[in-house]
Amino acid sequence: MTSAAPETSFATFRTTDLRGRRLSPAELKAALPRSTTTAESAAAVVEQIIDDVRSGGFIALSGLASRLDGVEQTHPAVPLEALQEALDSLDPVVRAALEESIDRARTFARAQVPANIEVNIGPGAVVTQKWVPVSRVGLYVPGGLAVLASSVIMNVVPAQAAGVRSIALASPPQKEFGGLPHPVILAAAALLGVDEVWAIGGAQAVAAFAYGVDGGGSVPSLEPVNVVTGPGNIYVATAKRLLKGVVGIDAEAGTTEIAILADQSANPRLIAADLISQAEHDPNAASVLITPSDALAHAVRSELSLQVRKTRHRERVETALSGPQSGTILVDDVDHGVSVCNAYAAEHLEIHTADAAAVGARITNAGAVFIGDFSPVSLGDYCAGSNHVLPTAGSAAFASGLNVITFLRAVQVVNYSREALRQVSGHIVSLAGAEDLPAHGDAVALRFASEDHS
Repeated sequence: MTSAAPETSFATFRTTDLRGRRLSPAELKAALPRSTTTAESAAAVVEQIIDDVRSGGFIALSGLASRLDGVEQTHPAVPLEALQEALDSLDPVVRAALEESIDRARTFARAQVPANIEVNIGPGAVVTQKWVPVSRVGLYVPGGLAVLASSVIMNVVPAQAAGVRSIALASPPQKEFGGLPHPVILAAAALLGVDEVWAIGGAQAVAAFAYGVDGGGSVPSLEPVNVVTGPGNIYVATAKRLLKGVVGIDAEAGTTEIAILADQSANPRLIAADLISQAEHDPNAASVLITPSDALAHAVRSELSLQVRKTRHRERVETALSGPQSGTILVDDVDHGVSVCNAYAAEHLEIHTADAAAVGARITNAGAVFIGDFSPVSLGDYCAGSNHVLPTAGSAAFASGLNVITFLRAVQVVNYSREALRQVSGHIVSLAGAEDLPAHGDAVALRFASEDHS
């Protein structure tokens, strides 16, 4: 009797039945559970924040810290001694965990660095592609409902592996820590050798990175950056969208989501635990089960009822699991489930099926894919070596997770000899004429005019 009562709390863990329905891509996307909170709904608020920061600088940032974070702030720069103090006072067990996460992330990041290439197109015709790091990056680390010290690692390590020389980090000021970011975030920055840290949160941090903030000589300035990266809520994601073009961004990494493709062989206890693990991030987090098995869906619902009662952030988890962005999707079979997964394009996708590796290989749209019982999303959040800053809200269909290439630019170098240019000069003149751009052709023909007149 004791296990039956709480199960009713998950009557709102919605079920979408797609069995026997072959929908067009547009119809399928529309049928899938998604948050009703959109970038459009946050745009007006974020646009005002961006305008305030751009015009008001540190004064505007101080006002936003007071209004949004409850912190009275004279200047958002974090003193170097605060970074060292945070590292010195860090729990040795937490330090060891951070160091292990750093080592694994560095191993993977260093392997991602692409090689320069030099191609001989023909005699005397050489085209090179070289990879060059951006000069300066701004890395955002959330500090609201969850203190994501691990995100310091996920942002900093690939930037360092890419060779970025100037790294600035921002995280929200915390009232309980005297207006500084959480000390574990500061300690992680110190472990990685990042000494430019700003106590700025949310959309205002993205705006400050994009435009810079002039201190006027009396206080430290925040110099503008080339690229802004890092996860955050809908306001951070919206700011990145609105400022893309002013500054480079990684992806619109908004509120987290997990999808799990599972068949009748899956363990419902593990699936429920993994759905809860992402739901505890945020009331708007998405947790989605995709399965052809009614029995598994029922077992997972029962497990959710049991496990949610015992979790620390029960209210937050229940809100997330009951929202329109979460629920079960019933499919005909695993093949149908793969199609649904690719349409959903989850930030995190777990595969709990027979021959999970083969099924996972068929996934084309996901931020990261986690194979089998022993590769949960929590592993990727902390210690897999992969990056947990991933595209959300379906943007994994066209965007990638944070990686070394985010901080690199491919520069092409063209080096042709006189004879190599001569060999294609006629083609250039012909194509320039076809496009009604005769000066293009003239610029080549001029180089050989003296020979043609001799």
